[in-house]
Amino acid sequence: MFIDEVQIYVKAGNGGPGCVSFRREKFIPKGGPDGGDGGRGGGVYFVVDPSRDTLLDFSGRHDWIAQNGRPGEGKKKYGADGEDLAIAVPLGTLVYDLKREILIKDMNEPGMKVCICRGGRGGLGNVHFATPTRQAPRFAGRGKPGQERHLRLELKLMADVGLIGMPNAGKSTLLSRCSKARPKIASYPFTTLNPVLGIVELAGLRRFVMADLPGLIEGANEGVGLGYEFLRHVERTRILVHLVDILPTDSSNPADNYKKIRNELKLYSPALIRKPEVIALTKTDLDPDGTLVKDIKKKLKGKKVVPISAVAGKGIGELMEKLWGLIQRKR
Repeated sequence: MFIDEVQIYVKAGNGGPGCVSFRREKFIPKGGPDGGDGGRGGGVYFVVDPSRDTLLDFSGRHDWIAQNGRPGEGKKKYGADGEDLAIAVPLGTLVYDLKREILIKDMNEPGMKVCICRGGRGGLGNVHFATPTRQAPRFAGRGKPGQERHLRLELKLMADVGLIGMPNAGKSTLLSRCSKARPKIASYPFTTLNPVLGIVELAGLRRFVMADLPGLIEGANEGVGLGYEFLRHVERTRILVHLVDILPTDSSNPADNYKKIRNELKLYSPALIRKPEVIALTKTDLDPDGTLVKDIKKKLKGKKVVPISAVAGKGIGELMEKLWGLIQRKR
């Protein structure tokens, strides 16, 4: 199951209370106060784990609470600090404060560790409150409460290449052809309901991440079809590969389909249409004489296109090398 948005509650541990104690030993009357301090509460940290690609772990657990600090003890013994709570999140997770609706942190680097809530400070033992005029204090400090937050986590997949296009344009087939990913492939629209990542490996130990994003249709920026739920993932890709089906099953015009998707990207975020783009004309095995490809190229004049057939394996190598060159320049 792919989960890309959750709401959770996190709380750091409370500081342990200080101890009220007096030294009681043989031959030492009136030994004075010797209560130790309480321990600090554990903090809550978010740590980026590149092996995770979904927020599924959060869907069944709403409260994430760190350990409280232990109380102080006699003989000036400090209480133990509470254990920190480290929460693993996928690369590309955005952490929002739910009440203030502000972005706290963009977890966009592997291994990044960020303190989200600080643990409360431990209370002082009564040994700290002794003065010449108050030599037997019978009170100690209380531990400070740990910070707490209501958070909204939003995942935007980070990939070098994002595959976009109308439903059934051949995105899943292409990803399965050039990587070991196995997305669902079928002859009906919207077979891809969740983004799928794959690692493309080229000769010379070259590799990059490719994402198969659910098909877009006209009105997606307003929630039509799968809507803008997955447009957010397009924002994190370095390069877009726009797959255009040369022979759509609904008899629509391939060039018009391309323009519709470009318009949806523009309406969602003007920054998306400024990303480097490669246009791949798919299913060219259905056009043996190249008539359809030539016609589409004329309608998309001024744009460079790469004819491919994921089923027949035609043009895949050329497309991957072109993408690698663009990735190197972006990196």
